[in-house]
Formats: sequence, structure tokens, C-alpha cells
Amino acid sequence: MIFLAEHAPAFAIAVPLLAAFVTPVLGRISEKIRNIWVIFSLLFTEFLVFILGCKVLDEGVYTYALGAVTPSLTSPVGFPVRIILETDAMNALISFMVLSIAIITVVYSWKFIEKYEAQDRFYSLLLLLTAGMMGMSFTGDFFTMFVFLEVVSVSSAALVAFFKKAESFEAAFKYLAISSIGSFFMLFGIGLLYGHYGLLNMAVIAKEIILHYSFLDVVALSLLGTALLLKLGSVPIHMWKVDSLQEAPAPVSVVCIATSLVGLYLLFRIGFSVFGLVINSILGWILVFFGILSIFIGVAMALLQNNLKRLLGYSAVAEVGYILLGAGVGLSAMPEVNGFAFEALSGGIFHIVNDVLDISLLFLIAGSIYYITKKRNIDELGGLAHDFPSLSVLFIIGMLAISGIPPFNGFASKLMIYESVFYFNPLLVILGVLGSILMLAVFVKVFACIFLGAPYEGEVEEVPGSMMFTMWVLAFFILFLGLFPQVAIDIFIAPAAEALVHPEVYIGGVL
Repeated sequence: MIFLAEHAPAFAIAVPLLAAFVTPVLGRISEKIRNIWVIFSLLFTEFLVFILGCKVLDEGVYTYALGAVTPSLTSPVGFPVRIILETDAMNALISFMVLSIAIITVVYSWKFIEKYEAQDRFYSLLLLLTAGMMGMSFTGDFFTMFVFLEVVSVSSAALVAFFKKAESFEAAFKYLAISSIGSFFMLFGIGLLYGHYGLLNMAVIAKEIILHYSFLDVVALSLLGTALLLKLGSVPIHMWKVDSLQEAPAPVSVVCIATSLVGLYLLFRIGFSVFGLVINSILGWILVFFGILSIFIGVAMALLQNNLKRLLGYSAVAEVGYILLGAGVGLSAMPEVNGFAFEALSGGIFHIVNDVLDISLLFLIAGSIYYITKKRNIDELGGLAHDFPSLSVLFIIGMLAISGIPPFNGFASKLMIYESVFYFNPLLVILGVLGSILMLAVFVKVFACIFLGAPYEGEVEEVPGSMMFTMWVLAFFILFLGLFPQVAIDIFIAPAAEALVHPEVYIGGVL
């Protein structure tokens, strides 16, 4: 156990990465063996992350180094050969959530994709994507971050194109095109930092920035922030994300939501841990602006949609806005985050967890509706509650949670954001609440169109038990976090926020 805990960061990346290459071989032998292998690999990886999370909650920042023993500004070959994998409460939480969603996705996919070809490729890409997200979560240097970010982009695009339809290929192409633009900005920003400081280690750069902060650092931060907002699909460059979520298989849409989760983590890590001791409130206000913009454009566009998954895609854009709102208020108070600013950041982090659960449940419900009816458009459906009452109950849970209605989890995190943002600017609270009201209106309309009315007259299939199981698991945690939010706040959320608002602890822990 001690050995596993010591090497857990490396194993958390290596296990899904190696499993991705073994999966096609096992698929040729037996689909059952392949499925067991995939789920075992992810469960073992989550066990490793759980051990790691317990370790950092008890002991603080844990650093795992590959290569040179200590970081340095120079090396004999002109390049510091040292890869850092850093773990604290923040990325332990993120990686655990990513793996949980990956496991849910795999179990749901057993039946959802069994009629399609290239299942081996699907599971291999899913494992490769998971390995990339693990690398993004744990990396402590910019170059490794960039490499794993590209792994995630390529594997995500391949999964989006899984259905092999013209629309799927178009969405995948847009995904790659925007990701490439984001990669250019990111590589440019990393290049500026490396050219200025001669290193790539985040903690060492953070330390050097304190001593030698200049306009060049502002440019680098702007480039890195722009790159991550592009890859997140934040307004105004959000159309590619909506297209991808619409055309991808439902379980892939859920995993794409998880990639946004990791992208938000990187935005927080760079903003708080690397530049947190030198930035002013302007960056926080920029995030607040994009947050409010995302909320209203996302909700407004969702009101106009007829395709259920496209509607959910715009809802996902709106929910990212609430996260940016909380994080922006927290970032505006750096380097001294306390009181309402800390509460806002904690609410933003809590909403990351809740949003992933809520929107994942709704996408899986949309996938189940397509599975049983082969219909995507809302106006082609109706009366499904007569034959599928459980599915209608699950949809009610999902729509109330994402709209921030008590006693569901979305209410708890949005309330934290509203209470703290009120002290920052009361107008922002009014805008946030209005966004939630409009979101509820959107989903009430959708529920009425899909589940109410005369019984559905078309041919339908039953929802497989494994698919229903995954949705009820998500619904359980949505209810649990809504009824007992303080449990999550005390154990996971507050330590994660503390890890961000004290960059000096991050720097000291790595160095």
C-alpha cells in the first residue's frame, strides 16, 4: 500500500494509458473480457487517486518527480530534464471526479454502443482520453501539460466522430480546428515564459514571477487564459463545443463535459497558483464578464433549440458561466482571498462537481431517449412518461438540479455563489438568479414536450438495466449533495479552495 501511495500519480496516468493499448487485443478474444478489463483499469486508477487524495488531505502537497532530483533554472544541456507530478486537494478532487465519470460512461456504453462497430477503438480512445485528463490534472510543468492537452484534444475529436456521419465528422473537424488555435496560443504563451525564465516548472516560474514580474508575464498569462477559454468552449467561441456535444454519442458527450472540468482546473491552477501573487483584480473581472456572458447566451440559445442534445450543450455553456463567476470573484481578491471571495471560489469549485453530475445525468437521459425512440428532436417526442416513468423522474431530478432548485445539489453551490457575489456586486446576483429562472423555464418546456401528453405511438425499446443503473447512481449523488452539502464542503471543497488561494504553499510544496 505504501508503494502504491508513493507512486500513485505516475500509476494514475500509466494504468489507463497502458490499458488503452491492451484493450483492442482483449477485444479480439472476448467482448466480456475486454469490458471487464476496461472497468477494472478505471476502478484501480480511481482507487489510486483515492489513496492519493487521503494522503494530501492528511499531509498536504505531494510531489512526485521524474528525472532530476531538484528543479533548476539551468542545466548542462540547456533544458531542465525534470517532470513534476504535483498533487493537492484541488487536483485530487478533479481527478477523482474525472475517473468517476469515466466509469459511469463505460458502464452506460456497454449496451449503448453494442450495435455499433469499432467498439474496441471506442474503449481504447476513452482510456487514452482518461490518461490525458489524468496527466493534465497532475502535471506540474507547462510542457507536460501541453502534451497531455493535445492527447485529450485528439482522442476527444476521434470519439466525437464515432458515428461516422457527415455531421459527426464536421463537429470533430471544428473541435480539432478550435483546439489547434488554442494550442497555438498556449504554445506561444509557454514559449514566452520559457524564453524569459529558461524553465517550464510551474512552481519555479511562480517563484520567479514574484521577483521579476513584467509586461511579458501579462502577455503570457493572456495567451494561456485565451487558449484555455477556447478549449473550454466559453462564450464567444462556444459553437464548436455545442456541435460536438450534439453529434457525439451520449456517453462521449458526458466525457467531453469532463474534459471541460479539467480545463477549468488548469485555468484555476495557472490563475491562482502561478500568477496569483502578482495579478490584480482585472483578471477576476474578465472571468466575471465571460461568466455572465456565458450564462445569458447559453440560456437564450437553449430556449431556441429543438434538438435535445443541442439544447443541453447550450445549458452546459451557461453552467460554465456560473463557475467562472465564482472563480472570477475569488481571483479578483488575490493575493488575499478571505471572507466572501473565498466563499465565491468555494462555490465555483462546488459547482464544478455539481454541474458535471447534473449535465451528465441529462445527457445520459437524452441518450436513453434516442436509444428507445431513435428520435433526437423534441417536437417528435411526447408522452414518454406513460411507458418510462423512471426516466421521467430522473429528468425531473436533473432539470431541477441544473436550475438550482432545492433540495438538489445545484441549489447548494449556486447559493454559495449568490451569497458571496452579493458582497462583490449585487447586480451580478440578480443576473445569476435570472439565468437560473430562465434555465428552469427551458427545462419545464422540454419536460412537457417529451414526457407529458398522449402516450407515445412510435416503436420503442426498453432502457437496458446497466444504463438505468448509471443514471440512478448520478441521481443519488445529486440528491445526497443537495441534502448534505456541508459534508462535501468540509471534506473536499474547502481544502480544494485552500489549495488555490495559498500559492506560497503550492510553491513550497513542489520546491
